[in-house]
Amino acid sequence: MKHETVTGRGSVSGVFDGTAYSVAGEGPALVLIHGVGMNRSVWAPQVDALQLCFRVVSYDMLGHGGSRLPEASPALDEYAGQLAALLDHLQIDAAHVVGHSMGSLIALEFALQYPQRVASVVALNAVYDRTPTQRAAVMQRAASLGGGLEQPSIDATVARWFDDPVPAHLEQVAELVRSLLATVNPEGYARTYRLFASSDQAHVGRLPQLTVPALFMTGECDPNSSPAMSHSMAAAAPRGRAEIIANERHMMNITAPAIVNQRLVKFIREASGA
Repeated sequence: MKHETVTGRGSVSGVFDGTAYSVAGEGPALVLIHGVGMNRSVWAPQVDALQLCFRVVSYDMLGHGGSRLPEASPALDEYAGQLAALLDHLQIDAAHVVGHSMGSLIALEFALQYPQRVASVVALNAVYDRTPTQRAAVMQRAASLGGGLEQPSIDATVARWFDDPVPAHLEQVAELVRSLLATVNPEGYARTYRLFASSDQAHVGRLPQLTVPALFMTGECDPNSSPAMSHSMAAAAPRGRAEIIANERHMMNITAPAIVNQRLVKFIREASGA
């Protein structure tokens, strides 16, 4: 099924084969993939800025926003396949692919499976080869998921991502994240989070096969998508590099959008030889 609506400033939003998406701007294609519990609206600061230079595609991953549920026990293949089908629909041969958190796992999986379709890849706040303590904590959270995301879980997530208490200057964006977590499809969240919790080793030993320019960027104060993880991934990828944003935590695309956007544009232009 296909449906498209033209929105403000010539942007297009639509649904294709169970995937809800938006496209804004003109130029080289740039895809944005959000993390667990979010939807494509969390990329608003990036879309607003980057559509001046790129054809920006943002979409709701399986189980989130307006997109269909994944399989009951999904694999990363299914999420990578969702992106491949969307690019086919939009007649995009290759794109710069940017993922955040779970979206980074999808972006890297897509780049490894479809290298000819990726001009460059950016993994923001990615997870990789967790320590035993980190793995135990995230698996415990995954095991505790029942029929919905309870308020204590939302509060704990916001505290991890923004600090506790939330700094006063971040209260507005923290409330946005809180509202997205409160309204996410509970089954879609649970299925995706369980995959996220168990996939930190999905690319261990595979990153040497990553042929495209790759940027691994996280916040200095993100304990679960740590600087050590980004440095390890960059060291393993032949064309990889790591960048750490000082004083930032997990949701740096909305807490420090100007810095993130500047670094994204700089990397993509360098990767494109422009």
